Amino acid sequence: MKVARAELSVAFVICSLLAAAALIYASYQLTDSLQGGMADEALRQQYARMTFLALGFVGAAGFGSLFVVLPLLRHHNREQGKLRSLTVLLKERSKKLEAAALTDPLTGTHNRRFFDEALLQYVQEFQRIKRPLGLILIDLDHFKAINDSHGHDTGDEVLRAVAFCLFEVTRFHDVVARIGGEEFAIIAPNLGFDELRRFAEKLRHEISRVTLTVGEVRLGVTASIGIALAGPEDGPGSLTKRADVNLYQAKQGGRNRVII
Repeated sequence: MKVARAELSVAFVICSLLAAAALIYASYQLTDSLQGGMADEALRQQYARMTFLALGFVGAAGFGSLFVVLPLLRHHNREQGKLRSLTVLLKERSKKLEAAALTDPLTGTHNRRFFDEALLQYVQEFQRIKRPLGLILIDLDHFKAINDSHGHDTGDEVLRAVAFCLFEVTRFHDVVARIGGEEFAIIAPNLGFDELRRFAEKLRHEISRVTLTVGEVRLGVTASIGIALAGPEDGPGSLTKRADVNLYQAKQGGRNRVII
């Protein structure tokens, strides 16, 4: 059976303490003899030796205990360090998983789940503080034709390029999400009617400047945009429906336009 060094150290400490206790007890017996008048030089020397040995065993026990305590402390510190590292790793992994669950993997924008939750919170909060809140729905024109003619890989590149364009144009506190195949949505707070229209027109213009080269073909893309401004009685559903109706009118009216 394998005996650990710590176990041997514990046994050594216990034996040293027992030996010291026995010597101390014997020293007390000699002390009684010395106090009883039977002292001679031999007894005194024996008493001194036993006292010295007892102190030596106590010291050895104390020294031996270091071989028990110090390894335990080092082991404890190592385990605590591993536990802290594991905790940090799990927190980082949890954040990454949470972010991945709310992010569109193709474009890096927020996904539909995040958009739905954010829109509900924005509508409730901006109705409470009585500030304007706009919703912009963007649908890429003739995107199916791009997929059919040039392949889905090219279509994916177009989506990524448009998403990058949206990130460049939108403000820090705007919420950009991909909510469908070729459909994006933007929650735009603190913009009134005219400001929201101008902002949407800027988005449309910048999207129309997106180009992609496929072989010898240079692809361009345009977008139809429907926008709506939240009213005092609007919920997320009614606001989205009005923006969607305007998006439909933009597509029916010739595409590459903004309807509010």
